[in-house]
Amino acid sequence: MRVLVVEDDARIRRDVTATLEGAGYLVEVARDGEEAWFSGDTQDFDLVVLDLGLPVLDGLSVLKRWRAGGRAMPVLILTARGSWSERVEGIDAGADDYLPKPFRMEELLARSRALIRRSVGVASAAIAAGPLLLDTRQMRVSRDGAPLALSPLEYRLVAYLMHHKGRVVPATELLEHLYGDDDARDPNALEAVIARLRKKLGPGAVETRRGFGYLVEEAAP
Repeated sequence: MRVLVVEDDARIRRDVTATLEGAGYLVEVARDGEEAWFSGDTQDFDLVVLDLGLPVLDGLSVLKRWRAGGRAMPVLILTARGSWSERVEGIDAGADDYLPKPFRMEELLARSRALIRRSVGVASAAIAAGPLLLDTRQMRVSRDGAPLALSPLEYRLVAYLMHHKGRVVPATELLEHLYGDDDARDPNALEAVIARLRKKLGPGAVETRRGFGYLVEEAAP
């Protein structure tokens, strides 16, 4: 899962980034509103964590531009502003949730998980596909109740496919959500990760639809 963190305070940005990366997310950062708007307008993210008090362009204006341009990714607002009217304004502008500063990182993670799940129509923190179970709270994948030892990249891959279970995910989409901008997005490398993952998940868990992409069925074998 790919997250954009938009925060001009270096300490908060560092702490939020470290927390999200520790939970298995691929994180990219923006330090001002103009940079944030461009990133969110030209790239796909599973979640944006957006501070309102940004230099160059404030967070509310960034959010309004995204929504006016048809960008529908879930947005979690962070702000030191405490009045209910400002929260209402943010939600009316298109925010999906609101987290006032100071906040606990555990709450940030819980709200992030919930927003990502809701954006793909998943209600529970535990996502099942046949014998496979993804526990997003524990960052654990199991098969028939037995935990599987996955690398961070393997975990991100199976988590993305299981969040989108029942849908064929193109290789280009997987590459974008698995690797950062500075990483080489090599389809051959993706095939290698898929091959390793299949050995751990079991036969038939991840299907290849030639010319279209990869699929985890609603009821995996």
